[in-house]
Amino acid sequence: MTEHAIPSLEEIRRAAARIRDEAVRTPLLPSAPLSEDTGARVFLKPENLQRVGAFKFRGAYNRLAQLTAAEKARGVVAFSSGNHAQGVAAAARILGIQATIVMPSDAPQMKVDNTRSYGAQVVLYDRERESREEIAADLAMRSGATVVPAFEDPHIIAGQGTAALESVEQLRRQTRNPDARFDLFACSVGGGGLISGCSIALRALTSETEIYGVEPAGFDDVGRSLQSGRLERNDRLSGSVCDALLSPSAGMLTWSIIRRNVTGMRAVTDQEALRAVKYAWEKLKLVVEPGGAVALAALLGGKLEVEGKTVCLLLSGGNIDRQTLIRALET
Repeated sequence: MTEHAIPSLEEIRRAAARIRDEAVRTPLLPSAPLSEDTGARVFLKPENLQRVGAFKFRGAYNRLAQLTAAEKARGVVAFSSGNHAQGVAAAARILGIQATIVMPSDAPQMKVDNTRSYGAQVVLYDRERESREEIAADLAMRSGATVVPAFEDPHIIAGQGTAALESVEQLRRQTRNPDARFDLFACSVGGGGLISGCSIALRALTSETEIYGVEPAGFDDVGRSLQSGRLERNDRLSGSVCDALLSPSAGMLTWSIIRRNVTGMRAVTDQEALRAVKYAWEKLKLVVEPGGAVALAALLGGKLEVEGKTVCLLLSGGNIDRQTLIRALET
């Protein structure tokens, strides 16, 4: 694949084979409480149970595993508020690669600590005044390391798409119906890598599936982009409890996929995201971070029309610190 190529279903299948021995094949869980509450048949894809606690490991490992021996020797550089950071750091450790991760100084301390625990060097920056892209590019130029983007890379996108590929395969196995499909699929959106990869798999396997992305209110650049027809950016770079989703904008590659494949976007408030974290804890017995719970928040908030449909909600991450979890449980 070239740098700006849109990955195909076959490339997503190759990514699935590449990550098979390292990534967790997370279950597809039918949810009786959600199904009863909504009149839909609701399934959950809990990527909070994925290695490093987020779907990001899929794309990171798929990308790093394809580096040449010379590239691996020079190391990698990534920038992330936490989940991509941990995914790259963990993949690099498995593959024997030195990783340097550029992280915002206001990232949750747990995510910073976890990234360091995988052996990565962490470089902190001020997300309001400094450019993580420029810092990463400078580090890479000085060391010869390969920059591993969080979403704007076809190998990353293909790796993330394996989550939807698995979901469809699991649905067909569980229902013993080789043609079974989801009527509606929803997941979180930050830079767009997850929904891009998942939408490619879904459009190829079950073309009639409605695909919705969910963003934090006030950081809904992709939703605004679909309305305007051009790539929009967020005015702010911080200020939401959904720290995992605070990208300045989607990339040109992810945007080109989203505008072709995605049915629509929804936005949820911080309060709605926190209530979804509480619901997941109390009713589903799952630990989910606010950014990982936004698809669930959209369902609970009545922002998705699901009655009578077979629905898949992807819970994208579970890296929540104690203070935020307590705040959610007290809402």
